[in-house]
Amino acid sequence: MNHRRNAIIGGAVALSSFFALGAGAAAGAATPHASGSTTHLASAIQATVHTATTQVGAMTETILVNAKGLPLYYYQADKATKSQVSGALAQLWPAVVSTKPTASGVKGKVASVEQADGRQVTYNGHFLYTFVDDSPGHVTGQGVSDFFVATPNIRTIGNPATVKAAPAPVAPSRGYGY
Repeated sequence: MNHRRNAIIGGAVALSSFFALGAGAAAGAATPHASGSTTHLASAIQATVHTATTQVGAMTETILVNAKGLPLYYYQADKATKSQVSGALAQLWPAVVSTKPTASGVKGKVASVEQADGRQVTYNGHFLYTFVDDSPGHVTGQGVSDFFVATPNIRTIGNPATVKAAPAPVAPSRGYGY
């Protein structure tokens, strides 16, 4: 219960920071994410999918986030045409849904695919989700239940390059073949 209360308080702080950032951008103040353009900032905030830089474990990474700044994840067990997330899992990992998803600052393909709960947003074919314990700028679901943070460089699902081949056996240096 304490964790949930802290998440709500953290969300309120993040939200107030978000509105302060918006007010600063509207006044023409420079912000690290504005790239010198308040128009770029406004379009990124309104986009269904855009990027943000945040801590993922011990590393700073550029990740995909939704219009509210929440980190986006993909589920390793999903298929290219069917989300495998349902029931209690879907309550913890809500699907990102939009009939006409938009993107800002990403080079991959953003689309939506009809699923039981509506048109779920995909990035390079991966269905996208948020995690209930996350807040803007805070990644807490990395690796939990086979969900992983989506990054702009995620390969297209089903692409043979996404399957890692076992390393080739190393031949002994002296020619001993056993």
